[in-house]
Amino acid sequence: MTISRMIYVDDSGSVDQGLIVYGWLEVSPERWRYALRTILELRKELYRDHKVPPATELHATKFVNGRNRIATTAGDGPAEWKTLGRAVAEQCLQVLADSPDIKVGAVWRGTNATGRAYYEERGEVYRELINGWNDDHRADDSYVFVSMDGNGSDPTYFDAHRSLPLDTRHIIEDPMMHDSGRSQWVQMADLVAYTAYAHLNRHQGNRFGWSWYEDYLRPKDVNGGPKRL
Repeated sequence: MTISRMIYVDDSGSVDQGLIVYGWLEVSPERWRYALRTILELRKELYRDHKVPPATELHATKFVNGRNRIATTAGDGPAEWKTLGRAVAEQCLQVLADSPDIKVGAVWRGTNATGRAYYEERGEVYRELINGWNDDHRADDSYVFVSMDGNGSDPTYFDAHRSLPLDTRHIIEDPMMHDSGRSQWVQMADLVAYTAYAHLNRHQGNRFGWSWYEDYLRPKDVNGGPKRL
């Protein structure tokens, strides 16, 4: 019996667009430190190439769309921030694509739900996702740790983990919550989720990202592409 995977997951999607998306990175425990070094080297490269400080949080929805300034030398307007943000996103995606230690995945669901019903359905999608992971690890007689963005105030994810029957449970513990501003892993998971969302939600405003999943992530995707649940 072994711990065979460490998974870092984040959500994306939109009530208005009727999409629920989860994206993740996964790495084996024995390759974790090598994969982390790859991400830390990426952050050094982003500072060298674009003056994005390593401690700056990369939140894809914000920096890709030019909603905040992530570089110390960036111009003063959203147009320049968008150009920079998209260059940074593609550089990050290329590093994920090239890493032999990191795999990715994404799942999605279309929905007409709004308000509270949307968030309840989002929780259902997460429960289906972890039930699939649990079944996979039960079949292999192995175990997995799951980490995600958050501070633990939303009980949805804890309830999903605790709903797994203990006698057949192969997902260890509750999800381990990390402040995304302090976790490079969670920030990369956020980018994977955003990229899957842009791939699925093809409006003209995100045309720049329509092909990113195909170009960078599909060959690394454990399911061969975003999987509908």
